[in-house]
Amino acid sequence: MMEGPPNQNNKTEEKSQKRREMIALATELSKSRERFAFPGIEAGSYQKLKAVEANFPGYATPIDKLVERFKNEGIKVVLGDDPESGNIHILPAHSDDINNDSVFPRHLQISEGMDGKLKQLILLNKR
Repeated sequence: MMEGPPNQNNKTEEKSQKRREMIALATELSKSRERFAFPGIEAGSYQKLKAVEANFPGYATPIDKLVERFKNEGIKVVLGDDPESGNIHILPAHSDDINNDSVFPRHLQISEGMDGKLKQLILLNKR
């Protein structure tokens, strides 16, 4: 049986391990139903989200409205319909609308004093 180059196998295994870690963290955070303080959106992510919004107006909740809701309500971690897919969403604490009200963990800023597991999830999602 032929296998791919060792380097490729290592990268595939690393990616798979990262995915398992993200899913485990997101599952734990989601099941806890904990509400977190909103740390802010990364500047580069904000610009990209605004560009998508400009290209597809009305498709989802405008990012400025979402940011306001995140600030007022806090945020929560929610898994997509198929948790094993790795689809992890950040929603306003009082929303269950993944399709319109979500951003991905990688869009969030890291802030001092934030929950360690949320920070770890953000960092894993950025890699």
